[in-house]
Amino acid sequence: MPRSSQVFSAGLARALSKLGHCSRSTARSLVEQGDVTVNGKVARDPTTRVSIGRDRIAINGNVIKKADPVYLMMNKPRGVVTSANDEKGRKSVISLLPAGRPSLAAVGRLDMATEGLLLFTNDSQWAARITSPQTHIDKTYHVQIDLTADAALLEQLLAGVRAGGEVLKAKRVRKLREGQKNSWLEIVLDEGKNRQIRRMLDVCGIEVLRLVRVSIGELQLGDLPKGGTRELTSEEVRRLSVRWHRI
Repeated sequence: MPRSSQVFSAGLARALSKLGHCSRSTARSLVEQGDVTVNGKVARDPTTRVSIGRDRIAINGNVIKKADPVYLMMNKPRGVVTSANDEKGRKSVISLLPAGRPSLAAVGRLDMATEGLLLFTNDSQWAARITSPQTHIDKTYHVQIDLTADAALLEQLLAGVRAGGEVLKAKRVRKLREGQKNSWLEIVLDEGKNRQIRRMLDVCGIEVLRLVRVSIGELQLGDLPKGGTRELTSEEVRRLSVRWHRI
């Protein structure tokens, strides 16, 4: 399982977040309130540079040590946002995480209407590599659309469509099943452009009825219930990590 003991520099609020103690916004408040000391001295500026692994950072006298790495998966329900702090006050996925965990952040995003596999961790370096465009980790989605798909549509999604000045295309696409007025497609992406599937289909004049992410690399959503979470096994973390080590 990836783990770093490396000493590195960061702003104080960011350092507290990286140590897994709390979110960056909470850390900022703690610093501004004078609850945080660095090497025995009160620090009130959240941007104060500190060396994680070298400086002694404490909150109300309690020294903060790096939390053990945690890697979780969630079956994100429809109708909740991925962001921790939503300006519209909408329900966040953070409220669905198990109590008593260190501060965890979502790895990437799913929009409010999209369901399925979402990762969480307090290992920011691992998260950055998983979401990096250079890793090209496959992400598989099942998509219900408002018409019966034909071969021409599948070919168009593979060839790519132009939206907002960029070309968006699927790595793989196939029809899963269809009814009289709708179809389910499986679409595989290896890039993380914002709302990519919805934008691709919108250009084609197609409405998305449901969108579910079912896998990231070899990691499958499986039968995890809606809103449920579980820890990744060390083998699952290793397999995702091996993928980006090969890049």
